[in-house]
Amino acid sequence: MDTDNLTMKEMPISERPYEKCECYGAGALSDAELLAVIIRTGWRGERATELALKILNNVPGKKIGGLFQMTLSQLKSIRGIGRVKAIQLNCLTEITKRMMSSALSDGQLLCTEPEKVAMYFMPRMKFLEYEQVRLLILNGKNGLVNDLEISNGSFNSAMASPREIFYNAIKHGAVSIIILHNHPSGDPLPSREDILLTKRLADTGKMVGIPLLDHIIIGDNRYTSMKESGYRL
Repeated sequence: MDTDNLTMKEMPISERPYEKCECYGAGALSDAELLAVIIRTGWRGERATELALKILNNVPGKKIGGLFQMTLSQLKSIRGIGRVKAIQLNCLTEITKRMMSSALSDGQLLCTEPEKVAMYFMPRMKFLEYEQVRLLILNGKNGLVNDLEISNGSFNSAMASPREIFYNAIKHGAVSIIILHNHPSGDPLPSREDILLTKRLADTGKMVGIPLLDHIIIGDNRYTSMKESGYRL
C-alpha cells in the first residue's frame, strides 16, 4: 500500500485509533493515537500517528501536556502542521483547560490533600519556562472557587507581595488561600527565598484573618508541599 498521505481509513485496522477506541475505550490509546484522532490525516508520507509523534517531540517536555504551552504560531512551525491542524490542537488544549476548571464555580475540588492540588495544576505549570505564581481562593469547606494568576517571572517579594496576594484574596471573598508556584528546573525543593516569603504570607494571613493553608511548589512530575514538609504556616 502507498503510504503517502495516509488517512485513518487507509491504515491497517489494527492500527486505527478509532477502532481501537471502540473496542477498548479511549484510555487504551497512546498519546500519539489520541492526537492522531484529532488531526485525522498525515502529511507527505507520514501517517497520522507518525505526525502526532512529531508533534509530541516538538512540544515542551516532549509530552502531551506540553501542548498547553504551544501557541498557534508555534504549532504551525512544526513541519506538517498547517493552519487547520494548528487550530484543532489549540482548541483541544482550550477545551481541556475549561474542563479542568469547570469544577471551580461549585468548589468541587477540595484542597485538603496537597497531592490532589498539585496533580490538578501540574499539567498547566510544569512545562512553563518561567516561574508563575497562582493564588487559590478557597471557601469555608476548603473547596476551590477561583484561581488567579498573580505573576509571571519569579517567586519573590516583588512578584508575589503579601499586599497583592491578600488584596486579591479579600476582593474574591477567600476564607483561606493556597499559593502555588513552579520551578522551571523541575526540582520542587524550596529555596531560601521561597521559605522566607512563605512565612511572610502566613504571618500576614493570620493578621487579616485569611489563613495560608499551604504553599505548593510544582516541579517535573514532583511537588513540594510546605505544609507536608513541616514548614510553619
